[in-house]
Amino acid sequence: MRQEQEPASTEVTELAPGLYRFQLPISMPGLGHVNCYALEDADGFTVVDPGLPSVESWDALGDRLDQVDARYEHVHTAVVTHSHPDHFGGVHRLRDDHGTRVLTHADFRSVWLGAGDADDLGEVELDLADDEHLEKLRSRMSRPTPWGATRTPPSATELRKWAEMDITGGSRSWQVPEPSVTVDDGDEVVLGGRTWLAVHTPGHTHDHLCLFDPADGLLLSGDHVLPTITPHINGIGPMDDPLATFFRSLERMKELPGVTNVLPAHGHPFTDVAGRVDAILGHHEERLETIREAGDDLGNGTVESFMQRLFKERSWGDMAASETYAHLEHLRILGLATRDELAGQAIYRTR
Repeated sequence: MRQEQEPASTEVTELAPGLYRFQLPISMPGLGHVNCYALEDADGFTVVDPGLPSVESWDALGDRLDQVDARYEHVHTAVVTHSHPDHFGGVHRLRDDHGTRVLTHADFRSVWLGAGDADDLGEVELDLADDEHLEKLRSRMSRPTPWGATRTPPSATELRKWAEMDITGGSRSWQVPEPSVTVDDGDEVVLGGRTWLAVHTPGHTHDHLCLFDPADGLLLSGDHVLPTITPHINGIGPMDDPLATFFRSLERMKELPGVTNVLPAHGHPFTDVAGRVDAILGHHEERLETIREAGDDLGNGTVESFMQRLFKERSWGDMAASETYAHLEHLRILGLATRDELAGQAIYRTR
């Protein structure tokens, strides 16, 4: 079992004075928990990534707060590292019930469905208990991909299960919250009595935010740098070359001076950020080489045919195809692959 797959521990650990690690339960492919970090100051707490919008996660957050002699109403700020529901899900109820302010990067918005800005899931109100709204959502999730395939949406039953998990009793908690305050790359923000540097790290998502405390060498790395797995690189979204963007963001981590403790959103804290960055870069270089070798065998191939060479069969599906597409487009932009169209399908040939 990878660290990131471990079930959430109920134990609260203090990683530095006034900085606590809460583990909240999630059930998502390849993940067993999300690390919610609580930063204490004279006014209460800031929490970073307060989990899924589920009753189980909400109750776990309350339990962890109780262990540090706090309650939900003591959370004055919630930081969301990026626009995925296991990171922003608990924000709606914190703000609705307790007036918690929400801090994100300035680019924060949903690309969950890969739709355009105007009609993205985060911009509309959908009630998943309403059959018409539910089918509207499924239709959006079935839109053709940039490589000409058709995505398979979750079943109506599965979508209703999402709605039933929602602590607000509907589907709003699965939509990205409107931030109260945003930061740009290089901004300084005081949280938990520490001055943090905002570091914009697009790649896993367009809006990913890391926070670095240079005084104590603490790095809140979100999903950008994880200890034993690599984050999903989605080929669908606003980035022209998400893999190259991810590589550039990774290299920036090695430029941060004096990092002593990396605090990831999943898995355990670790110390060697440069070594982990190099390992992640090496992993993707191996994947690019695998694609080039597959191209030697396939000649011309669809995204799905390359995906079947890049991933084990148990992982085949929309996410694997999207990441394969990101790698193929990266090679194309570098001039190491060509793309043609055949019957509406993208066909790639590697060089």
